[in-house]
Amino acid sequence: MNLFRKILWCIVAMSVLATIGSFVAQYGLGLDPCVLCIVQRLLVMAVGCVALCVALAKQQSRIGRAISALLVSAPAVYGAGVAIYQMYLQSLPPGMAPGCGAPWSFRLRNWPLFDWYEPVVRGFGDCAVTDYVLGVPLPVWSVLYFAFVLVLLWGGWFKTRAR
Repeated sequence: MNLFRKILWCIVAMSVLATIGSFVAQYGLGLDPCVLCIVQRLLVMAVGCVALCVALAKQQSRIGRAISALLVSAPAVYGAGVAIYQMYLQSLPPGMAPGCGAPWSFRLRNWPLFDWYEPVVRGFGDCAVTDYVLGVPLPVWSVLYFAFVLVLLWGGWFKTRAR
């Protein structure tokens, strides 16, 4: 197995652990995720799913690895942007932050198979309220995850690009 594929499997494992962590924070610790938290959770899952798909594909050529890296990077960059926006909202004075919209469980309640994925999108928290895990705000954890995925992914790509 080549280095780039090992990195992709590492990203899949990190995504699974981060997703489990988000469910433990919600259902175990009682933290109520907001709309932006749910978007970040879905983007972590998207990073993991895309990394899994490209890890199962052939990674023989440089162009194939580059396309794989770009595909995995897309949800990671978007997720980092969402997390940074949430950090901005949380930095505003109380009462100055705009609302973050209707909960996903309200927006999607009439969609097919809603009962199957409703636990994933359930959350009614306020985007401007800061929740902490191990003394660090949750959006900071998201930025760290997405940044680590990008550094690991592109570092591996640069290391294997000569092959």
